[in-house]
Amino acid sequence: MRRALAAGTVRTLAVSVAIAGVLATAGCATGADRHPGDPLEPMNRAIFGFNDGVDKYIARPVAQAYVNVTPSPLRTAVSNFFSNLGDIGNFANNLLQLNITDATQDFVRFAFNSTFGLGGLIDIASATGLPKHHQDFGLTLGHYGVPSGPYLVLPIFGPSSFRDATNWLVAFRLDPITYLDPLPRNLLFGLNFVSARADLIGATDILSQAALDKYAFVRDAYTQRRLYLLTGGGNSTLPDYGDDTGAAAPEGASATAAPGEPGASGGGSKAQGLPTYDDPGAAAPSKKPSSGSSSGSGADVPQYEDPGAAPAAK
Repeated sequence: MRRALAAGTVRTLAVSVAIAGVLATAGCATGADRHPGDPLEPMNRAIFGFNDGVDKYIARPVAQAYVNVTPSPLRTAVSNFFSNLGDIGNFANNLLQLNITDATQDFVRFAFNSTFGLGGLIDIASATGLPKHHQDFGLTLGHYGVPSGPYLVLPIFGPSSFRDATNWLVAFRLDPITYLDPLPRNLLFGLNFVSARADLIGATDILSQAALDKYAFVRDAYTQRRLYLLTGGGNSTLPDYGDDTGAAAPEGASATAAPGEPGASGGGSKAQGLPTYDDPGAAAPSKKPSSGSSSGSGADVPQYEDPGAAPAAK
C-alpha cells in the first residue's frame, strides 16, 4: 500500500511539475484563439496524443482480446462487480453533499448487490428500481462552490480539471481493493481497467469516425457532462420547442384548440396553421349516396370522415 501511495504521489508531482513548466511559458501557451476554459491546450494536446497512442497500441488491443475470449455474461458480471464497489464512493460523496435520499439509495444498492447479488456480480438493485448515481469528490467540491479551474488532461487517466484531479486520490482511498495485498490488488485494478475499456470499444469507434478534432470533442463532451452532473441535469441549454404533450394552451391562444372544442376558431384545422388533408376513404362532400343505394364499390364499406377535414357542404 505504501508503494502504491508513493507511486500516486510521484504521478501527482509529475503532473504538477508539467503544469508549472507550462505556466512558466504562459506567453506561448495562450493566444487570441485559445479556448477560454483550456489555457493549457498545448500541453493538454501533447498528453492527449500520448494517451491516444497508449490506447491505440496497448489498451484497445488488450480490451478487444478480453472481449473475444470472455463470454458476455461473464463480462457483465465483472462490470457489475466493480460498479457495485463504486457505490461506496457514491454513498460517501452524496453523504458529504447532504443528499440523504441518494446516499440511502447508494447504501441499499451496495447492501442488496453484495448480499443477494453474489458479491455484486448480479445487479439486483437496478432490477428492483434503485437508481444508479454517479458522484465523486470533484462533484462534491463543485457542490460547495469550488470552481473547476482550467481543463486538464492527465496521463493515462484522461480528461479532468484542476478540481476534478483531486478525485483520483480520494477514490483510491474509498476503494476496498486498495487495502488488499499487492498481488490481488494490482490484478483487480488491471481487470477493472480492461473491463472499463472494453465497455467503451463501440463508443471510441464512433468517436474516431465522427470527430474531426478528437481532442476538442472529448474536451467539450467532458466539460458538458461534468456540468450536467454538477447541476443534476437542471441546467437545460436546449431551446424551447414548445409543449408537445397535449398540455392546455395559455389563455387566449385558441389557435391550438382542436376543432369542435371550446376555444377553437372556425375553419377546423386551418386555425391551427396545419394543412388539411382529405381522407381517401371519406365520402365526396357534394355527392352523398342515397340512403337506399346499394350499388357501387363502396356501398358495403363504412365511410369515415377525417376529423381534420373541413365540414362537408350541405
